[in-house]
Amino acid sequence: MPKTRTHVAHHKRVKRTLKAAKGYYGGRSKLLRSARDTVLRAGVYAFRDRRARKRDFRSLWITRITAACRTRGISYSRFINGLKIANVDLNRKMLSEIAIHDAAAFDMLVELARSKLKKAA
Repeated sequence: MPKTRTHVAHHKRVKRTLKAAKGYYGGRSKLLRSARDTVLRAGVYAFRDRRARKRDFRSLWITRITAACRTRGISYSRFINGLKIANVDLNRKMLSEIAIHDAAAFDMLVELARSKLKKAA
């Protein structure tokens, strides 16, 4: 059986790795071993941070809603509880956008939550 050579496949792998490492500093973009390690590590960070981004945004939305609720004299937890009792199914992202861009609508939501909390108590 003839001996096979992997020149083309090897060059393709090297090119793919170095292309992924483009823009990295120094040997990390020029040397295969450094580039391979750096690209692998970058992939780990990318995988982790795609999930972390979702947590970060939810935290941001809750902070915005909390600030808007405080200015209207109600706590965040009581506001969310009142909306749940009133069967208002708005997610935190939408509540945050309403709080920023439509103060009148947010005031109505706060009043709705307050009225439902009083009836429930």
